[in-house]
Amino acid sequence: MTEYRLGVDIGGTFTDILLLGPKGAVFTKKVLSTPDDYSRAIQEGVSEMLREIGVGAAQVSELSHGTTIATNAIIERKGVRVALVATKGFRDVLELGRFRLPRLYDLDFRKPRPLVERPLRFEVPERILASGEVRTPVDMAAVDALAETLKGLAVDAVAICFMNSYANPAHERLVAARLRERLPGVTVTASTELVPQIQEYERTSTTVVNAYIRPVVESYLKALSAEMRSLGIKVPLMIMQSSGGILPAEAVAESPVFIIESGPAAGVVGAQRLGQRIGLRDLMVLDMGGTTAKASLIEEGAYQLSPEIEVGGEATAGHRLIQGNGYVVQFPTLVIAEVGAGGGSIAWIDAVGGLKVGPRSAGAAPGPVCYDLGGELPTVTDANLLLGYLNPEALVGGDLKVNYPKAEAVLADLGRGLGLDPTATAHGIHRIANANMMRALTAVSSERGRDPRQFMLLAMGGNGGVHATGLAEALGIKRVVVPPVAGLFSALGLLFADVEHTMIRAFYHELRKTGPEDFNAVLKPLFKQLDGYLRAEGFTGAGRRELRAYADVKYVSQGSSLTIPLARFPVDAKGLALLAEGFGDEHERTYGYRSDDEPLQIVALRAIGRGVARTSRVPERVAREGERVSALGERRAYFGQGQGWRKTPLMPRRALAGGRRNGPLIVEEYDTTTVVPPGWRASLDSWNNIVIDKARG
Repeated sequence: MTEYRLGVDIGGTFTDILLLGPKGAVFTKKVLSTPDDYSRAIQEGVSEMLREIGVGAAQVSELSHGTTIATNAIIERKGVRVALVATKGFRDVLELGRFRLPRLYDLDFRKPRPLVERPLRFEVPERILASGEVRTPVDMAAVDALAETLKGLAVDAVAICFMNSYANPAHERLVAARLRERLPGVTVTASTELVPQIQEYERTSTTVVNAYIRPVVESYLKALSAEMRSLGIKVPLMIMQSSGGILPAEAVAESPVFIIESGPAAGVVGAQRLGQRIGLRDLMVLDMGGTTAKASLIEEGAYQLSPEIEVGGEATAGHRLIQGNGYVVQFPTLVIAEVGAGGGSIAWIDAVGGLKVGPRSAGAAPGPVCYDLGGELPTVTDANLLLGYLNPEALVGGDLKVNYPKAEAVLADLGRGLGLDPTATAHGIHRIANANMMRALTAVSSERGRDPRQFMLLAMGGNGGVHATGLAEALGIKRVVVPPVAGLFSALGLLFADVEHTMIRAFYHELRKTGPEDFNAVLKPLFKQLDGYLRAEGFTGAGRRELRAYADVKYVSQGSSLTIPLARFPVDAKGLALLAEGFGDEHERTYGYRSDDEPLQIVALRAIGRGVARTSRVPERVAREGERVSALGERRAYFGQGQGWRKTPLMPRRALAGGRRNGPLIVEEYDTTTVVPPGWRASLDSWNNIVIDKARG
């Protein structure tokens, strides 16, 4: 029986469904997301797709999912009623936070309201010292009284975070066990079960976020698993983590903070694995969808990880220089900068008469004006349609009809307020969207000490290929790569990821005062536990399990750390020397300097266990089956004041095989459009990627 692997990725506008068959054959379907119940679009889309291509549900051998359910619950404040239990005297740690502001001189800035209001924050008499010694035993009578109080308050979840519990988890374990016993049906999250790390505010914030979204995510994953089984798909539901690996839904449901960046991570992993397959080690990745644009970096074949992320604040370029506007989550997360610049981003005129684009989006409902689904405000998609970049009749292979006159009318109306004609208005929207995306691209490159010119730009998402060359031109990048099924590449990336388990332990030691045996004493039991997880999941036999270790390192006087790999296990003196050298190199790349005199502080150790597949997760080549392509032809497209309107050839991707084609030209596909402007040349490589090079001279 022929087997197929199924990837499903939810975006703000579309839900992407992709089936990967033998020898890289790909079947795809794009359906509008259903924000009232995201699982409905998945169930209906998967059912229709299997029926259309004649594949039985029993032939699905893998089901991987990238979801925004956790992020949306935080941003929209649709989590559950949570109580926080803290050490006596530390009730307000969550409120105090840390002194970081995204805009230093903005007196109107207000931090997001705490997820747990003060009346639901409680104290318990107990105290453990930083050494792990018990100073004040936990008052269990107070815990029992608290349980009765929580019953009366009808809380749905409880977060427990005690001072110094990372050094000794005994008190948190006692209280968690008692509250689970006394509060059946209420989920209880203890910080030491989730992130046993130093830094009480960050640990408290992470625990509260997990408690706040856990019932929501549990309910969603349980319902989706049941719906997939009702279709006849019996394989376990796997979920993409923020760190780039996949985990069974049951494990994710208990720790939903693992999947805050689930959707965006899939595209980055897909780009990294594609780069490994075809020998592209340095890539700048742009994922432009309907609501946002995301940027990340693949350097020397590896993606970058950050030890924490902020979620729930404004949609800004989330990098090291902009912090303090969201809820902190301490979990290894791919470094992804995000801006509110997608196809559905709304264009508007500000108070002083200037043209702005985003961050507000038309989303899936009502969508851009040209979708004719009730949208009345001009968007980036409407502008690209008027400029001739998008098909004026229909998108998504003809499934989504387009109302060109309505888009033209709304852009003309916006232009009158600016004193511009519709073409100039549309081109202005396109360029401002590019400028917004530049913030994300520079956040992961030049602002982290990397020269963008040393990278290729890999563009994905439904709108990535439309804007890629303009962004590359501005950054001085000479080559753009648009992978096959670019508009659904995150769904494909889900199928390239490996099963990964991550375990974190506090390890607050100066490096020069710490020996290899101290590292090994912490890492050895973690590796044993990870090895057991992977064996239980079927990764048995030689070479089927890969165990890696990382250390979060900083200079003693610093507040933030960098995650550095430990090259050897068991750790030895040479391994510690390589760790120090690796930290110095990374610190210099990121911050522009290094110190050979200042002592190094280890903050935490991370152990990662990866299940190694029997065969490569990435096919030798990917090609869409049954692709509906537009006929060869041409239409007028606008390329700025210097070029103006040009007759531009239209073609499917496969028409680029056999040689380079000079721009201007437009490649139209089911899920995306690629615009090759004058001065650039396009060709097809062996993996079916569109490669666009800057023409010389």
